[in-house]
Amino acid sequence: MSADQRRELGVFLRSRRERITPAEAGLPTTGRRRTPGLRREEIAVLAGISATWYTYLEQGRDVQASGQVLAALAAALKLDRSEEDHLFRLAGHAPAEAARPEPLPAEVAAVPGLLQPNPAYVIGATYDVLSHNEAAAALFPVLRTENPNFARWVFTDGASRLAVVDWELEARALLARLRTIAGRHPGEPRFARLFEELHEASPEVRSWWPRYEVQPQHSGRKRLRHPELGAVDYAYTAFHLAGQPDHTLVIYADPRLCQ
Repeated sequence: MSADQRRELGVFLRSRRERITPAEAGLPTTGRRRTPGLRREEIAVLAGISATWYTYLEQGRDVQASGQVLAALAAALKLDRSEEDHLFRLAGHAPAEAARPEPLPAEVAAVPGLLQPNPAYVIGATYDVLSHNEAAAALFPVLRTENPNFARWVFTDGASRLAVVDWELEARALLARLRTIAGRHPGEPRFARLFEELHEASPEVRSWWPRYEVQPQHSGRKRLRHPELGAVDYAYTAFHLAGQPDHTLVIYADPRLCQ
């Protein structure tokens, strides 16, 4: 961390400490306070760290905070998701997204249903399917299972090779996109666990992985085998959700209906 980063971290910590009242922190109110919010000693107690060490952090001294300490400070300071991510970045760490995944808001989970009869779903960073509509489930029966994940389905379920017409092309592109996303979250266990599982289950993953292919999420065409219509050349579009860039809304449309 540079001196500027340490100073900025100290300013940020102080600003968040001063906005919390003793009542909000579950502490008794003891007379008048010379400064707003909580005292440094109180935040240190709530986070389970040394008051002296916390003071050094606020003063911008050259000390290093572990991810565990930062998570404890985030809880003590009642930081929201964006503030916690900012704290981790100021301290030179990747954001703590794996430890506290962002839930999918109900209003977002409802969007695929509003897009029926166009197949639509919302996926997370590791391709967990968080929400979908019935049209999507018709195309991808895996969505009717518990906790569906597209990466696992593509590489470990033979049914995917029937549902996805150009399986090898699409599977390589999915692995490249997944690897690109993982690059934005270095060291996160959720990606390491998934890649380990895919390597163990799929010879294709073991063969393609050393090529280090990367690819951003994008829009395009994909040939899928519909249970009633047969092979259909779908147009699809991917939208990243505002404030939740790891959540992606994917919508498919039959080009014959878009004329």
